[in-house]
Amino acid sequence: MSRRQQIAMTEAEIDAYLAEQLTVIVVSNGRDGFPHPMPMHFCVEAPRTIAMTTYRKSQKVRNLARDPRASLLLESGREYAELRSLLLRTRAEIIDDHAATMACMRACREHSNAARGSAPGADETAAFEASLARRAEKRLVLRFHPEATVSWDHRKLGGVY
Repeated sequence: MSRRQQIAMTEAEIDAYLAEQLTVIVVSNGRDGFPHPMPMHFCVEAPRTIAMTTYRKSQKVRNLARDPRASLLLESGREYAELRSLLLRTRAEIIDDHAATMACMRACREHSNAARGSAPGADETAAFEASLARRAEKRLVLRFHPEATVSWDHRKLGGVY
């Protein structure tokens, strides 16, 4: 078995890794040919589709409208032996719908709270809901459909390289 095969995550490990991560780096293709990486909070839709909201006028929306190809990178680990990462090659879908945006904002909040291991109180939830419709007015949904997945988990090597 190759090293590449040894460190690849299983399907279950990929799903668990997505569930515990707070931030994804979205890399769109800029007009000038340079990659445009941006950290974003997100939520996971089945099967492994990543969604998030962003401002309609953001650079990433302009980039993805022009070229829907995007790479999504999630990474963790401080030491080489702890490195884990997931790279998703995707096609982006831009959804400009107020109700869908509010639903995605709720799902992203739920995902973020779960990844942090926190449960917001009733007052915090009420404040979120009270401002949700207004905040969603300038936003839209970016949904990323995976076409290829690459993963690695150096912890599987047991410190032997």
